[in-house]
Amino acid sequence: MPESPLPVAAGAATRWTNWAGNQTATGAVTRATETDEVVAAVRAARAAGRRLKVTGSGHSFTAIAQPDGDRLELAVPGGGIRVDRDQRLVTVPAALTLRELNGLLAAHGLALPNLGDIDAQTVAGALATGTHGTGAAYGCLSTFVEALTLVTGTGETLHCSATGQPEVFHAARVGLGALGVVVEVTLRCVDAFFLRAHERPAALADVLAGLPELVGGNDHAEFYWFPYTDRVQVKTNNRVPADDRPLPRLRGWLDDEFLSNTVFAGACRLGRRIPGLVPTISAVSARALTARTYTGRSDRVFCTPRRVRFVEMEYGLPRAALPEALAALRRIVDDLPLRVLFPVEVRFTAADDIWLSHGHGRESAYLAVHQYVGTPYEPYFRAFERAAADLGGRPHWGKLNYRDAASLRPAYPRFDDFLAVRDRLDPDRVFGNAYLERVLGP
Repeated sequence: MPESPLPVAAGAATRWTNWAGNQTATGAVTRATETDEVVAAVRAARAAGRRLKVTGSGHSFTAIAQPDGDRLELAVPGGGIRVDRDQRLVTVPAALTLRELNGLLAAHGLALPNLGDIDAQTVAGALATGTHGTGAAYGCLSTFVEALTLVTGTGETLHCSATGQPEVFHAARVGLGALGVVVEVTLRCVDAFFLRAHERPAALADVLAGLPELVGGNDHAEFYWFPYTDRVQVKTNNRVPADDRPLPRLRGWLDDEFLSNTVFAGACRLGRRIPGLVPTISAVSARALTARTYTGRSDRVFCTPRRVRFVEMEYGLPRAALPEALAALRRIVDDLPLRVLFPVEVRFTAADDIWLSHGHGRESAYLAVHQYVGTPYEPYFRAFERAAADLGGRPHWGKLNYRDAASLRPAYPRFDDFLAVRDRLDPDRVFGNAYLERVLGP
């Protein structure tokens, strides 16, 4: 790598906004494809005393990717993909989206063991924020990382794994974009597989009473509670040997496009305009979703289209605290001066050893609260956060929260170890912004 900054072509200032539209910034943009171009951009920013931020696909609701200076856009380099089919290892550019990655893996007879329900994030962005799916045996997506390469705040290119630079590896797998620009990731995959999805309405009390069986008896389980009701929609995904019950195209369009997106968007707009109708809308929605069972390629079952814009907060809690957290949330919703338009999503993950993972050291239950764009949300989110924090909750790094470093340090046993790695890799805070200053400190 060159020892001095290369010329970097930064364009005119442009406006950036995230997917939800709640985070914006204006600044110069540098585009890079190869690692040496990233190195040059970082060194140039450092030499000029400026900050530099990779914005990815903008699917975080927090300001974690909000540029506080210049913006770096990464493109996928040609020939940057390596597949070891025998070892089930795939090395990919970090700028690849999960959707692109899933297609690539399927073409080689491989898959990620688990996924969340959105596939528009870049690989780097999904890992940096601790993106996760659901399943008692699975941690967040970062647990599938075998190695990664990043460009540090001093312009050094660093390769890390469990055996090489292990401290950096434990920190950088969920690195919040605070340690460097991740340019390449090696992921451990599994043989491609099919899932049988079963969705059904149920009573919340019945689901909570049978929670151990629901979570432990299925490969992947989650449910959605509809505010102002005692109803939930339960979804389980289990591995099967064949795709022998594909969802009919018409039924898939009706449920996933028309009802879940078109009709739901209309209901949200109506509820935003006439808040008094929201409890009725929620009750109708809870009854409108009927049972269905189907099979499909794993990533196509895990991931579903999300066209209705919203903002979100999510907390990971000790799994045993879920009933108490849900009871508190129901009281909060009933007492709010505003109406809640979106169902509450509940998911489950295994414990892991990643320093700033929400699942570090414990089996977790996740509660995600949402609100339709353009409707008030702060009183709702703040009240939920207080209840979750009292139960040992950890906020999802890419979803709205109001925590600071002082309140987060006790929640993460390796918090100060992460900060020590940050001090070493980005001593000048080239990758800093206001969000990181709040949650990590200056």
